[in-house]
Amino acid sequence: MSGDSIEQLDRRLQRFARERDWEQFHSPKNLSMALIAECAELVEHFQWLSQEQSYRLPPDKHDAVAMELADIFIYLVRCAERLDIDLIEAANRKIGINERRYPAQRVRGDARRAGEYDNPVE
Repeated sequence: MSGDSIEQLDRRLQRFARERDWEQFHSPKNLSMALIAECAELVEHFQWLSQEQSYRLPPDKHDAVAMELADIFIYLVRCAERLDIDLIEAANRKIGINERRYPAQRVRGDARRAGEYDNPVE
């Protein structure tokens, strides 16, 4: 199984949880908490690195970061499934919102939050 789509991955994760009788533990609350814990583990890999070092990870650290990202993705996909949220649709919708809030010609090279501009776009 190549698992090259979110739908395929979602089905595999559902089967994994069902075979272990873990669906009872996969509430949105629990999955969200697990997701943030994995995000913290990801941050630990970069905590004391310079910006430049963060791009040049040694192979063992690169692999560890890949596994943390996989954990994050797995919990994200599982949480979305439990809440019946289409991640692709939601992400596309959010990108559209961000395109309106941060017009390229206005914010290019400036990383402030939307409310920090003189005339925020809503």
